[in-house]
Amino acid sequence: MVTTELVLVSGKGGTGKSAVTAALAIERARRGQTVLAIDLGSGLGLGAHLRSTHLTYEPTQVIPGLWAMTMVRAAALDEYLKTQLHVPTGAPTKTLTSALNVLVDTAPGIREIISIGKPAFEVWKNSWDAVLVDTPSLGQFQSYLRAPTTIADLVPTGNVKRQAASIAGVLTDPDTTQVVLVANPAELPVLETVEAIATMSDEQLCPPPHIIMNRLVDRATFSDGDLQGVTDGPLRQAAEHQLSVEDEHYRWLVELGASSTLPYLRGVLTPGEVAFQLADALERP
Repeated sequence: MVTTELVLVSGKGGTGKSAVTAALAIERARRGQTVLAIDLGSGLGLGAHLRSTHLTYEPTQVIPGLWAMTMVRAAALDEYLKTQLHVPTGAPTKTLTSALNVLVDTAPGIREIISIGKPAFEVWKNSWDAVLVDTPSLGQFQSYLRAPTTIADLVPTGNVKRQAASIAGVLTDPDTTQVVLVANPAELPVLETVEAIATMSDEQLCPPPHIIMNRLVDRATFSDGDLQGVTDGPLRQAAEHQLSVEDEHYRWLVELGASSTLPYLRGVLTPGEVAFQLADALERP
């Protein structure tokens, strides 16, 4: 499975990437690792799946071995100024941060590198065995991956350029970073994921992604031949529907060439129950 120090999880919206991020983090913590899970979005998706609906910028322990936080851009920028650009601790960084927020919102790549830089900084701190990141959906995620190169090309020299180059180095190092793309067995998620994989490869944005097909139905224990003697009715209709869904799911699984799969979970489940059941599935051989 995914074992690198930094894991960036993305996928088309609605594929369950927050649930998968949470499950991957839970599974790593269960192995005795010290894990940080970061939500680069609102914090609501990852937080709900980790049963912690009030994530902040300060990491909070959610289960033994696992801490979680959400991105707050102003706090990340303030931290970046102090720890990476070596602005003196006593300097009025709040005023400076407020002024720079205008630049962050308008200059190409600045907002994205502040966000994607946070996971890289956490890796450099050597406080965690693993940093798992719930990133935005595929289009915005690719902008995050491009940001270090964008900044390095814009800035002629200095600490900012060096930091951007260092972040790019982390994101493209297969010994440090793994990108996980989550898809569902349906046309749009598969096609968008295939397109994203091609773009990432062509632009060399990251190591080859690990692809997880989420919500894959289990294969039935019967076949079409077993239905020959079954009279028409609810039982036969349910069995035919199962086989039809199975055929579609496994056709898209082959089309995508997923690295691994996670099951379709039946029943009415809370986000936390989903994440912990997926973590159970990750632990099974």
